[in-house]
Amino acid sequence: MSTYPARPHLNTFTGSSTAPANPAAPSLKGVILVGGPSVGTRFRPLSMDCPKPLFPIAGVPMIHHHVLSLSKTVGMREILLIGFYENSVFDRFIGEASIEFPHISIRYLREYQSLGTGGGVYHFRDEIMRGNPDAFFVLNADIASSFPLNEMLAFHRNKQAIGTVMGINVDKSKAHRYGCLVPDAATSKVVHFVEKPQTFISDLISCGIYLLSRDVFPYFLKAISNRRAEEAEEGLTLDQFANASVYSSNASLSRSNERIQLEQDVLRTLALDGHLYVFTASHRDFWMAVKHGSSAIPANRKYLQYFMQAQPRRLSEPYPELIAPVYIHPTAIVHPSSKIGPNVSIGPRALIGRGVRIRESLVLDAVEIKNDACIINAIVGWDSKIGAWARVEGSTDQEEPSEEAATSKGSKIPTASILGKDVTVGDELIVRDCIVLPHKEIKRSFQQEILM
Repeated sequence: MSTYPARPHLNTFTGSSTAPANPAAPSLKGVILVGGPSVGTRFRPLSMDCPKPLFPIAGVPMIHHHVLSLSKTVGMREILLIGFYENSVFDRFIGEASIEFPHISIRYLREYQSLGTGGGVYHFRDEIMRGNPDAFFVLNADIASSFPLNEMLAFHRNKQAIGTVMGINVDKSKAHRYGCLVPDAATSKVVHFVEKPQTFISDLISCGIYLLSRDVFPYFLKAISNRRAEEAEEGLTLDQFANASVYSSNASLSRSNERIQLEQDVLRTLALDGHLYVFTASHRDFWMAVKHGSSAIPANRKYLQYFMQAQPRRLSEPYPELIAPVYIHPTAIVHPSSKIGPNVSIGPRALIGRGVRIRESLVLDAVEIKNDACIINAIVGWDSKIGAWARVEGSTDQEEPSEEAATSKGSKIPTASILGKDVTVGDELIVRDCIVLPHKEIKRSFQQEILM
């Protein structure tokens, strides 16, 4: 394919990212819980070639949005990534982030085993408290948000809280999928907190964004003691709950007493003792969980639409066939006749040919899309090639699929189409509502299938 002169694009980030100096500001740290290779399986096939926390959304790795927001928080001194990936996984990300945010120390701390969302924080409590910070944020990696952290910090300080959780109102039919909060209307103190209740409790849910004071760690110890007592009352032996799932509500401990869940154990303990508050995000903010591979598409859309209002210089400059918002990496080459957008991200070294149509999609690194192809509601994986006049299309996406399984009655549930790394789709073929594993060559059309 012939190449075309690249249109000028701005760098991904411009301007200073340093939080404003304030001598009265608290000393803060940030913790991002990145998990490990044994979790995030619902994100396959995308996580087969890229750790889920580093999957690119809106032009940058997923957790870059977290780091950027933390870096803009008044008083932020250090950001710690906690998980059980190999140490080398985050080396490049940390190196690049340290250059971009030179005023903040960024480190990765590896758990010796999966310790749960609370266990990792407790295990590395000495590292978190090094330097004597006043408080620290804890952010789940698999979320997309506008991250109103400075507003949350002001709320936390005003309440003199030990623990503050960011909450957001959702549709009542979806609330049972998350941790539900019942606050006192006058004080915002959480009077009831239940993780994934079986019946409706509240439409105010936890966003997986927490701010904890330096005095919180005794409550971790109390949560461990409470969990151990509950397991003993239920008659579980040490071996039984050591072998139980870390995500089971009855299995937050193992042979290591550090394995606890932040949500079920620690936050519940804080709420019962009257020390947990909820900061409710405003209507201007957005949040969503990024659990499934297909959820990267609405997450990408939310970030791009947010940037269009709040940070328009992060988006690509308009041209006649671009429908904003769109992010195109500066090294991508796009034919002027191609129609791109809305809500599209195109990665480094991608080559987009004449007459191509892309909408509501992510096109990753080094993808080649030949002339007159059509990509709608799809993710095209690294190094993939889409033939001329081919069509890769998914159904209208859902932020949180109603089904946990990818198939029903032998067919793939209609969602986005996802192509793994190095997938080739031949000329004039149609791939609709399919998941394609890496290194596959598609020689005929498919619909609602998982191609292995």
